[in-house]
Amino acid sequence: MPGVRTVVQVDDTAVAVVADTWWRAKTALDALPVVWDEGPNRQVTSASIAAMLEEGLGANDAFIGAEQGDAGAALSAGGRTVTATYAYPYQNHATMEPMNATALYTPERCEVWVPTQNGEASLAAAAEAAGLPVQQCEVHKIHLGGGFGRRGNFQDYVRQAVSIAKQVPGAPVKLIWSREEDMLHGAYHPTTRCRLTGALDADGNLTALHMRISGQSILAAVRPEGMQNGMDPVVFQGLVLSGTEGTLGYTVDNLRIDHAMRNPPIPPGFWRGVNLNQNALYVECFMDELAHAAGVDPLAFRRKLMAKHPKHLAVLEAVAERIGWDTPPAAGVHRGLAQIMGFGSYVAAAAEVSVTDGQLKIHRIVAATDPGHVVNPAQVERQVEGSFVYGLSACIYGECTVNGGRMEQENFDSYEVMRMAEMPEVETIILPSGGFWGGVGEPTIAVAAPAVLNAIFAATGKRIRTLPLKNHDLA
Repeated sequence: MPGVRTVVQVDDTAVAVVADTWWRAKTALDALPVVWDEGPNRQVTSASIAAMLEEGLGANDAFIGAEQGDAGAALSAGGRTVTATYAYPYQNHATMEPMNATALYTPERCEVWVPTQNGEASLAAAAEAAGLPVQQCEVHKIHLGGGFGRRGNFQDYVRQAVSIAKQVPGAPVKLIWSREEDMLHGAYHPTTRCRLTGALDADGNLTALHMRISGQSILAAVRPEGMQNGMDPVVFQGLVLSGTEGTLGYTVDNLRIDHAMRNPPIPPGFWRGVNLNQNALYVECFMDELAHAAGVDPLAFRRKLMAKHPKHLAVLEAVAERIGWDTPPAAGVHRGLAQIMGFGSYVAAAAEVSVTDGQLKIHRIVAATDPGHVVNPAQVERQVEGSFVYGLSACIYGECTVNGGRMEQENFDSYEVMRMAEMPEVETIILPSGGFWGGVGEPTIAVAAPAVLNAIFAATGKRIRTLPLKNHDLA
């Protein structure tokens, strides 16, 4: 075909066409009669993965992330208990710029120009693919059109570019994945399920809580050296009793939070906000369920549990005050709250929504963050506002489903993102308390979904326990 220089096989994983333009290469690639061995994973579906995770909810092989008192005994002692099961789907990074890299290989040297979040990982991948010492390789980091974790540990696109360039020595090769290749060959936000059981005494106080997470470990897939005696500590972001990665923020006398590791063959990866996203959803939506069961205002219910957690409480109080929690909202408008701590920062959000004829409208978000120190407040505001674009987009639309061993969403027609007209006003409150340095680009993503879901319950009386919202009838 016109412009085609060569056709190469890339290890056992890919076939590539090298041509004088990307479009000619893509056209020729589409014409190739490639036959794939799909292997045993061709039988994997969303249903089979869900069954694997459901089994983990009742299994005995769980790693303990946080424990105090005796939650099992307290929950078995009689009295009122509340139980709910939540689920979080696979999600794609969906960067506007698909994966790409340019490589130039000679037997003595390899150079790569690549948009990357991890230059050291890109260099290691280039050297490995080139078969050269690191000293004979060089990586030029260039601006990227979105990363969100996809361009961090997973350097598959760098390896591919170098492997192709090795077969065309002396000529630079610019590798660009199509949108479909990018969507179907990702490192996805892991899927998990969570069953929570809480005990309430006669006065509506939370006396015990057991939280069982069943699902994937990112570290087991991409950074096994970070595992701790088989346990993935990153699973418990936002749920531990002490530490900078994220603490629970509630004092419960009898508490157990554990993880039944279940790893389907879909590759998980770091996705902006990582495990804080689903953990905030699970805890904060269940706190609302407990408050409702106790007949207590959701803010008042949380306050009683947060007396020993002043930084968590400060950001929650700030958003409640700014949104006017103690005053009636406009007719048809309803409110929800959420808080969490992660990436070294304390964050909270309050949402105002309405649901008319089953149609959700998010009117307003108030977000607060305490990252310890703040150098550039305007930059913090922009990071917080942008994080809600990402978090609300995932909440409303983000879901990757599996059929026949492959993802079904191949482009933005089936993996939608928020439009500008859907985006609410976001007000940012910055509360730097000093003494530490936290992040601002990821933590507030986690409170977007639970704040909105709690507001939807206030509006409709319906508990949404699975994302995305597009799958639910709110009428």
